[in-house]
Amino acid sequence: MVPPDARVRTRQRKLILQDTPQSPPIRNAATVIVVRDRGGAPSVLMGQRGAKAAFMASKFVFPGGAVDPEDGLIPFASSLPQPCAARLAEDSPLGTAEALIGAAIRELWEETGQILGRPGAWDRPVPADWQTYADRGMVPSAEGLQFVFRAITPPGRPRRFDARFFMIDADYLVTDPDDFSDAGGELSHLQWIPLPEVRRFDLPFITEVVLAEIAADLRSDAPPASVPFYRDRDEDIHFARLGGSSPLA
Repeated sequence: MVPPDARVRTRQRKLILQDTPQSPPIRNAATVIVVRDRGGAPSVLMGQRGAKAAFMASKFVFPGGAVDPEDGLIPFASSLPQPCAARLAEDSPLGTAEALIGAAIRELWEETGQILGRPGAWDRPVPADWQTYADRGMVPSAEGLQFVFRAITPPGRPRRFDARFFMIDADYLVTDPDDFSDAGGELSHLQWIPLPEVRRFDLPFITEVVLAEIAADLRSDAPPASVPFYRDRDEDIHFARLGGSSPLA
């Protein structure tokens, strides 16, 4: 028999996690894991969020953020390779994939000053949020991006995101990987953190989960066999696989 106090705690937690009319909307978001020296001693590009940030304050995170409406309207010099493109579109509304890729490239530029793209001119008007990127004479490129993880922020949080995580080798950057002078300032202490040391930093829980899941793939150029999809539903943690097996839990 379950003790009464345990039943109360379980019921309280369920009430906290359930969506309410006041719950924030779930926004699509993209995160980029840039990996350096994959074949030797891998390190990842991370920065620290501000202490007053409304979401994940003071945590060390990968660059990323919410999708803007214009992110799905930009040109691409190259598309996301398969099978990642098909997996990104799985269980997502039509047109979401292109916006997510755009958001990943834009957020990387805004937060770190690093560029994924190819030299060229835009064949359409440049959205305001993309102007500084276009001013560098670049067209966004998804070449080399790998879709590696998806997670939805649990209910009960001040902000909620349906986040897709992309991994890419630093060799695809067209900018100096040690130059963060064009970073927008949202992340401080931008740095390349050796993989064995990254868990010494103050990380969000989901970042630790992602790192554990992708550790085996960091030294491989091939996309993962399947993409984990993490959801916290009430008191259950639910894992599914996109482009792979049936749900794990």
